[in-house]
Amino acid sequence: MWKPDRQNKKPLYEQIADHIEQRISYGEFPPGSLLPSERKLAEQLGVNRSTVILAFAELRSMGIIESRSGSGTCVSNTKWGATPKHTPNWKRYAEGGSFLPNLPFLRRIREALNQNTSLIDFASGELSGDLAPLDEITKLMSEHPFPSYLGYVNPQGYVPLRQALVTYLDQYRGIRTTESSILITSGSQQSLYLITQCLLSPGDAVAIEDPSYSYSLPMFQSAGLRLFRLPVDREGVCPEEIRSLHKKHRIKMIFTNPNFQNPTGTLLSEQRRSQLLEIASELGLPIVEDDPYSLTDYEGIPRPPLKSIDPIGSIIYIGSFSKIAASGLRIGWMVAPHSIVERLADARQQMDFGLSVIPQQVAAQFLKSSYFEPHLERLRMQLLFKRDLLVEALNKELPDLIQFNIPQGGHHMWCKLISAVNDSKLLEEAIKQGVVFVPGSVYGSDSGFVRFTFARAKAEEIGPGIVRFAKALRELIR
Repeated sequence: MWKPDRQNKKPLYEQIADHIEQRISYGEFPPGSLLPSERKLAEQLGVNRSTVILAFAELRSMGIIESRSGSGTCVSNTKWGATPKHTPNWKRYAEGGSFLPNLPFLRRIREALNQNTSLIDFASGELSGDLAPLDEITKLMSEHPFPSYLGYVNPQGYVPLRQALVTYLDQYRGIRTTESSILITSGSQQSLYLITQCLLSPGDAVAIEDPSYSYSLPMFQSAGLRLFRLPVDREGVCPEEIRSLHKKHRIKMIFTNPNFQNPTGTLLSEQRRSQLLEIASELGLPIVEDDPYSLTDYEGIPRPPLKSIDPIGSIIYIGSFSKIAASGLRIGWMVAPHSIVERLADARQQMDFGLSVIPQQVAAQFLKSSYFEPHLERLRMQLLFKRDLLVEALNKELPDLIQFNIPQGGHHMWCKLISAVNDSKLLEEAIKQGVVFVPGSVYGSDSGFVRFTFARAKAEEIGPGIVRFAKALRELIR
């Protein structure tokens, strides 16, 4: 017999109400039929009678059941009309399915930003409008007419874009590949989604960095994967534990972000790059390398990806325009063995029949244009300027309350709070003061860490934003 799950965060009475409503909707209790008494149902379910009373009150408030003195509780006739009819319980549908919703902190941040557009945004992981190449893209769209055919394109992506990426990857990332080994996606998250859904099975174990952006993506849990941590320090991810994880849990895949890692901003050291590749090769494990930030290297000499020194083809390489051009283009790519690209292209075609050809054409033209390199130079300079503003503000406003390492590229500053505070209370107080950030626990870390993203906020907002955060923090620790 069904019993409520005491480990579930949903209150017991709501679980019982949902279960009874489901049995009614399935026809187990037709309109007018008598339900078990409160006492009997409490005994059957192993709960207090007061819990059943609350469940019945919930159903009664929706008009699903009615109670009559001396007659007990029965399914309502008036709710259903002449024949059994019932409005779908959309709440149950919304909470069902295998694909999990975003984490509560992320939903709260999105809600706050939607409700108050004046909030200073240190949370969103996209470029501000002034960092995007809007003028350049406008010119390219006027110079190059749309394709004569606007129907579905090759499931792997628009051929001219894949051809442009072959040149781009060779010139900027040191990756030698062919267009047949490239899959165009709508961004890094779709690439990760395809990998978790198509190349792995529920119950498979994978290794991810700790902390890691992957912890903020419920898609890993939705796929039924078991996540095991590889610690990240100042030199990036520590690969030593991969052998023991593989021995204990038979991990199937490694996910890493070696260049200006999200959220810590760290750069994987040369020694650890070699060590990671050596261990993965020894165990026959594929590595998924997410590389969105390399071209933001403030020194102007982007670090090579792991894929560029991969001698045996063990790496699936993921890239995107979102962090170096414009997230609104919704263009990402994956470089993988052709058999994997074919498998994932087939799956993606079942989802959406392929991406729109227009942004793919724009991306192809931008990569080949004389605008691309100057844009990267300008982007690096502006990101470096914003980073320095953030460092200056943190040192001025929170000199004794926060610790951080200064990143040499990317969009993020990872900070440790010296005083212990509750993540939820700090976020709410910050929203009250007019600023949002992402608590470190979203990325799998312990409480007491925060991620500030400086690419989204305007330069003139960075100082005032940290003043507001400092005020929120001091409100909680005084």
